[in-house]
Amino acid sequence: MRRGDPAVQDPKRNSHSKLNCILACIQAAQAGADEALMLDPHGFVATCNSTHFFIVRKGELWTSSGKYCLPGVTRRLALEVAWENGIPAHEKDFSLTDVYGADEAFITGTFAGIVPVREVDGRSLECRGPMVERLQQLYRKRVDRDVAEQRRP
Repeated sequence: MRRGDPAVQDPKRNSHSKLNCILACIQAAQAGADEALMLDPHGFVATCNSTHFFIVRKGELWTSSGKYCLPGVTRRLALEVAWENGIPAHEKDFSLTDVYGADEAFITGTFAGIVPVREVDGRSLECRGPMVERLQQLYRKRVDRDVAEQRRP
């Protein structure tokens, strides 16, 4: 499913007019999947219908350029954690072919944090491989640190 063109609807804003995301969610559920990948108007991976999508290729993290997705807090935190720990992480355009050849993949979301992806379009990926496991641990430490640093009245 494709995200709409920014001239029609700003993909960086949350709104009630996201029929394409709803249709993608329905299609994913009918296919037995939890999420659907959303492509940008040019055919590159943009995001999922309700979470952000990352792949791991040859020790690097790739996520979309961010031009066609909401500016997710957990997405940004996952990138920061990677950069702070010397893990190459890139916001870039990439295709479904790149996804199919990925070593690992994961999604990010406010409630779940970093969640491994097992399969994309019937193609199996290493579920919770070494990079996803490392990122989950680094993310958890960062969240714990941020919570500990909070000042309470």
